[in-house]
Amino acid sequence: MSKKTIWITGGSTGIGRALAIKFANQGWNVAVSARREELLNELSNSYENISAFPLDVTDKFKCKEVFNEIRNKFENIDICFFSTGTWNPKKEKDLDIEQMEDVFKVNFFGTVNSIKAVEEYFRNKESGIITIVSSIAGYRGLPNSTGYGPSKSALNNLAESLYFDFKRYNVRVCLVSPGFIKTPMTDKNDFKMPFLKTPEYAADQIYNGLINKTVFEIHFPKALTIILKLLSFLPSKIYFGLVGKMTKYQKK
Repeated sequence: MSKKTIWITGGSTGIGRALAIKFANQGWNVAVSARREELLNELSNSYENISAFPLDVTDKFKCKEVFNEIRNKFENIDICFFSTGTWNPKKEKDLDIEQMEDVFKVNFFGTVNSIKAVEEYFRNKESGIITIVSSIAGYRGLPNSTGYGPSKSALNNLAESLYFDFKRYNVRVCLVSPGFIKTPMTDKNDFKMPFLKTPEYAADQIYNGLINKTVFEIHFPKALTIILKLLSFLPSKIYFGLVGKMTKYQKK
């Protein structure tokens, strides 16, 4: 029986890297992509069943080209895990249009480019999992999140839409909504992050959700995500009041 294969974007650091190692340790073939080729090579040189495929997901033609390279190497792809993202908290406090365009180009359209690259393959295969990594920031609007939050909210909506489209082909679409995970991206935050977890914790949660469960959304840690899910059902007036107090939101 041949090994199963997963393709992970955003695999050079953070959750993507930890998940690549998790799947590799479970005996899977792992194809990792990211822009930083040197970090990918470090990872692939450390694990014989991890292979590096450098990629900038904002290049839709390159996404298709890289996926074809992965197919040529492994033939059968079982899971695609699309986790590329960017975040600049200093520029999120204002309506910085260039920043917002850049965030959407990477977070949203980069994910769309990746999905488009595998769309025909999975429809023809009629099995497998396409995984979209979002964030708890996508549940409802938060202070100082003019680009990141909306881009993740868009991904949530996209995942729900694609769920119906791919279900007809027996392909599972899965949404991943992490809380605060210690990564180079969250290291930029200048506020206390509740229930902060390690990338390895995230990888364990995601692996379990993808392999041992059939849920649409994998969200963690539950102590934080369940509270935020409950808040998202509140009327706007109550929601704004509670979140404003919790974040001590004030005029600059």
